[in-house]
Amino acid sequence: MVKSEARASQLAGTSQNWQMVLWIGLTLWAATVVVTLLTSNTTLVPTVVLLGSFLVPVTFVVWAYEHGRSGEVTVPLLFRAFIVGGVLGVLGAALLEAYLLRPSIWMYVGVGLIEEAAKLAALVFVARHLHPRTLRDGLVLGATVGFGFAAFESAGYAFNALFTVEGLSLGALVETEVLRGLLAPVGHGLWTAILGGVAFAVSGERWRVTGGLIAAYLGVSLLHALWDSMHGIAIAVTLFLTGSPWQSEILRHGHMPQTTTSQGHLMTALDWAGLAVISVIALLWLRVLATRSAGPGLVDRLDRSDLESR
Repeated sequence: MVKSEARASQLAGTSQNWQMVLWIGLTLWAATVVVTLLTSNTTLVPTVVLLGSFLVPVTFVVWAYEHGRSGEVTVPLLFRAFIVGGVLGVLGAALLEAYLLRPSIWMYVGVGLIEEAAKLAALVFVARHLHPRTLRDGLVLGATVGFGFAAFESAGYAFNALFTVEGLSLGALVETEVLRGLLAPVGHGLWTAILGGVAFAVSGERWRVTGGLIAAYLGVSLLHALWDSMHGIAIAVTLFLTGSPWQSEILRHGHMPQTTTSQGHLMTALDWAGLAVISVIALLWLRVLATRSAGPGLVDRLDRSDLESR
């Protein structure tokens, strides 16, 4: 009993590493931003981009590793899932979107389908030698691939935000990183965690495509598509409810009409409310999967193992 309590205490003590990663990383990122602003030293810009883009994804991967994985999921495997899986997902999605997508009202549906498929394929590749595959490990590795995808994608968005018509803008870069960092926990990592959990749950010695997996893929792709298109949906709903005929006519021709202050506030409210609803749906879905995968408590398992060893 004493031995099991000591082991449980040791594991509980290491479960706070994610907080250390978050605060140390946040401090380093803020310090780099301040020094870059004071010195106008552009050689520090890549450091700002990388720290800001990877901070939240890496923090959540550490949290998932400490709270949800089994002994089969090792640190090297997590590293491969984050880096290799993330990069393969980004590259695969970029190629498919370049050749398959064209501007249309359904474009974001295509983005959701392509990016979720690319991340799932990257997850399958990274975890091809993992046996056994459990639902809980699928949640952790799926989240890791998703957060890797999000980190590299955010770095690209932050880099693009740096360049404005008025020159380099550190403010736009920082604003982009802060916004994407705040939204990262309910984006790619969450969606791919759900898909990974289902994929692992239905697999045995070989990967299997089942009706449940197809439904999960279509479900997370729909959430992804709604997330990406929510700003446009908010604009359309606002103009439908409060718009003038001339505003609707301009919008039908593919241009954004000038809006009133009250319309701008309504658009913002609808946009954020829609993102909140999508996030709640995905979090509840994840919670159902996590509850289904939960086994006995850590201390109970340690106690039973200790008793069996006697």
